[in-house]
Amino acid sequence: MLAGVPAACDSPAVIRWGQIAAAYAFLAVLASVIAVVLGGSPMSHPEPWLVLAPRVSHIYSAFIGVAFGALVLVITRLIVPRFEWARTLHTELRPFARGMSLSTIIVVAILSSLGEELFFRGLLQPLVGLIPQAILFGLPHQAPGPARWAWLAWATFFGLILGAIFQLTGSLAGPIAAHALVNAVNLAYLKNYDPDPARKSLGGLLGERS
Repeated sequence: MLAGVPAACDSPAVIRWGQIAAAYAFLAVLASVIAVVLGGSPMSHPEPWLVLAPRVSHIYSAFIGVAFGALVLVITRLIVPRFEWARTLHTELRPFARGMSLSTIIVVAILSSLGEELFFRGLLQPLVGLIPQAILFGLPHQAPGPARWAWLAWATFFGLILGAIFQLTGSLAGPIAAHALVNAVNLAYLKNYDPDPARKSLGGLLGERS
């Protein structure tokens, strides 16, 4: 059960988010177990570009990750109102977040960041390399409609930078922090911001929330 969501609720959206949260949690556990069985730790890169003490590597990684996440949030706010492809992508992804409560957003943001980072960066990257893991990460991120390829390209780039942070510092703390921050804040942005002024005006006339 997601935090703040009644277990007895019959809403399909609640069931869907519960299943998604459970799937991400399972992915995180699965990736961690496989990494340990293979003789490593999903939280540490075996061949980092910088050789740092474990505690220092986690601090550096977390700092870089939060800074990168904050930069992504700023860029998102700048490009969505200004570029047609970004508005289209935002509009097409918006239904994904419309029915989410704040507690659901937080839970999904945390579990999705743990699941995807432990799997794509923590497990796959040491096995297949920096660029292949980014491509594999980008492929599932496809939205139906004309913005499909923009979303795929952006997710691939995002995965590449997160992988670079992991390999630079040797710690997965930064990619997890960046991923969780971006997911949480941008899901709330998707839920609350409608980039179509005409639809917002019509919603106001009808007394509906965008």
